[in-house]
Amino acid sequence: MVSVRSVVDRVGPTLLHALQVPEESPAVGDVVIAEPGNTLAAGDLVLGVAITETPDAAELVRLSAAKGAAAVLLKPPLAAKPSVKRAAKSADIALIEVRSATSWAQLVWLLRTVLDALADESDALEDGGGPGSGDLFRLADAVASVVDAPVTIEDTNSRVLAYSARQDLTDSARVSTIMGRRIPDDVLARFRSRGVFRELSRGRQTIFVPAQRDGTLPRLIVPIRMGGELLGSMWAVVAGPVSDERAAAFADAAPVVALHLLRRRAHTDSQRRVSAELLRAVLEGKASPRKAIAELDLSEEPHRVVVVEVAGGDGRDDEGLRLALLERISQGVGRRPVATELGGVLYAVVPDGDGWDELRAALEALPSSRKGGTPRAAAGSACEIGELATSRLQADEALGLLRAKLVPGRVVVFDEAWTALSLHRGATAASTARVAELGPLGLLRAHDEAHESGYVDTLYQWLRHPGDPRAAAKELRIHPNTLRYRMRRLLDLVPLDLDDPDVRLALITQLVSLRWS
Repeated sequence: MVSVRSVVDRVGPTLLHALQVPEESPAVGDVVIAEPGNTLAAGDLVLGVAITETPDAAELVRLSAAKGAAAVLLKPPLAAKPSVKRAAKSADIALIEVRSATSWAQLVWLLRTVLDALADESDALEDGGGPGSGDLFRLADAVASVVDAPVTIEDTNSRVLAYSARQDLTDSARVSTIMGRRIPDDVLARFRSRGVFRELSRGRQTIFVPAQRDGTLPRLIVPIRMGGELLGSMWAVVAGPVSDERAAAFADAAPVVALHLLRRRAHTDSQRRVSAELLRAVLEGKASPRKAIAELDLSEEPHRVVVVEVAGGDGRDDEGLRLALLERISQGVGRRPVATELGGVLYAVVPDGDGWDELRAALEALPSSRKGGTPRAAAGSACEIGELATSRLQADEALGLLRAKLVPGRVVVFDEAWTALSLHRGATAASTARVAELGPLGLLRAHDEAHESGYVDTLYQWLRHPGDPRAAAKELRIHPNTLRYRMRRLLDLVPLDLDDPDVRLALITQLVSLRWS
């Protein structure tokens, strides 16, 4: 059911003001202009276009109520006249004041567009869905008819949300924009160089961009704002300079588009929150695989959990950095990853194979953040949907290796890092058992602390590269002769039988616990 109140709220206070709305009023059905010969019906919004006298206005109110109309719309001063308001209250019909500067013709298409949008949304909600894009495309058609030019509606990232059917007046830039659902980078650069986006951010009501030498036709651009926030913009391809009247008509459509974009955003945010909660439950092993597949639109093939964090930032906008990161890694990826935030990091679930390969390439190509943060990521092994909690734990463990700088690079995969993981797990267990406190290793560590002699590192590399002093010296960045000299000195300090394989194995265990735990 589309109510009078919902129509007034959707059109907005810049055009309409409800003087009276009964608690119970008929559902709105259509928009009718009150003219001789026009038959009124139940649920009509009756526009008093030709009404100029107060008695005529009061009579229209009574007649409309008798026919079961939903509301009467009048301009000032008629709408606020006491006799008209009394007639509306007595007849129990809604009375709406139309702002004096509003064009009746504009109001007709605005109201009909809003009615279509609200009807679509009501149907979608009854079907368990959300607002579709069809009403936004119809709104683009309506705007195109008012400005008499083909129109696109775009978000703040220059992505096309809808476009009108009238694209007869066009150029290569508009064709590329609609085909790619986004303004191409080279076209963006040209508009940016002309200061278009700077003017949009400053809140200009309309912006006219003349034709360009490359054949790009003129554009008339209107920012879409609500409460001071820029939500997007409307772009019309025009043949040349536009009259003030047409430009004003184009700008008048912005509030209706803004309301639609706000509701679209609210619905998207709501869906994202529900999906995020379900994904968190999946990652914690608290949701059924069947529900995850159905509601998160996952396929039944193996998936990986990928954890992404931005390290080294200033901490003031970590959430913003993570959201921007998700947008960047989604570009060029065939299917947007299902993602959520948990514990201050971003978790994404992607199909193994091409999905993971594309995401990995996107992650490895990420530059450092302008705020100083460096993105780094770790992936768990591929598994069935019901085992994603295990893949998440693996991804967390692999990320720990990156944080501790135990593995190189910015992207690590659990399957590929098995040697580092084995050493880390063994070292953690050995550290818990305090094996490094056994034997003479403590004496070497004390000597290093007192004299900075580097004996512990020397012994570690000597044992890592048995029979290859050059490789050991290279790791330490010293000459092989210096390595041999250090080994003689440390063996003088601590007698060790390095020919005994058990001694070597015990020392390796101790040194690994120090280096990898």
